[in-house]
Amino acid sequence: MKKVFWLLAILLVGINAQSTLAVPHSTRPNPAVTKKVAPKSDAEGIQFTETSWREILKKAKAEKKVIFLDAYASWCGPCKKLQKEVFTKKAVGDFYNSKFINVKMDMEKGEGPALSQVYPLEAYPTLLFIDGNGKVLKKVLGLQTPEDLIAIGKSVKPTGI
Repeated sequence: MKKVFWLLAILLVGINAQSTLAVPHSTRPNPAVTKKVAPKSDAEGIQFTETSWREILKKAKAEKKVIFLDAYASWCGPCKKLQKEVFTKKAVGDFYNSKFINVKMDMEKGEGPALSQVYPLEAYPTLLFIDGNGKVLKKVLGLQTPEDLIAIGKSVKPTGI
């Protein structure tokens, strides 16, 4: 039994020594120094407002802007692609950040289920353009290219905000 114990102890020390030697100390990340930096594209893309729907409606009225609502589901592949490859583009962000109150909402969590009763959905993603009174001005289904998303935004005409 003692031989088995010592054999295991030597084996564990050897594995630990080998893993330490495999990565030079200078290239190992230091948890105290390492920090996550958001990709540059996130800062350039659409900036989404995170607050209650009631506050978003108030803000839209006060700023006389239309709400751009990305109604998505966490499991939706096209939704993820839209968020990763379209919303992060600088041209899309420049346009949408200046013209709209931007909101993304998981329609299966938080306020999402109640909101999906007010604005029934047929598919994910659904992109809604809503005035400050809660009236839908435009509804678009599915994945869009950055160019198409900008063209869609340009086609939205605010009514009596």
